Amino acid sequence: MKITSFNPKIITQDADAAVRLFEALGFEKRHEISVVDDQKIKNYRMKDANGNHVDVSGVESLPRDITTIRINVDNFDETYEMLTALNLKPVRDIVETESNKTVMMAAPSGFLIDLCHHKKR
Repeated sequence: MKITSFNPKIITQDADAAVRLFEALGFEKRHEISVVDDQKIKNYRMKDANGNHVDVSGVESLPRDITTIRINVDNFDETYEMLTALNLKPVRDIVETESNKTVMMAAPSGFLIDLCHHKKR
């Protein structure tokens, strides 16, 4: 398993306000993805001049903001098995699209990891 990126991810009802905050801190939107499941989710990938990243996801039905660690890896299944063996539990189903595979997992202490794999085309 190789980690290809590692950064904070903010999940909030008001993605626009979070994006404005990080833009004021020098981050720029690199790309935006909207996912339609039972709800519309706006995802923003942001980067600053020093190469730091932050992701912002807008989920209107969220009762409160959540901060997670986003870990993008080259082998989703291997990493998922390793994290499961370390007692992390999925907090929702694995979501797989044409371009990625992702799942939110909780550590026994409660912190969250957003495990992600971007598929090569």
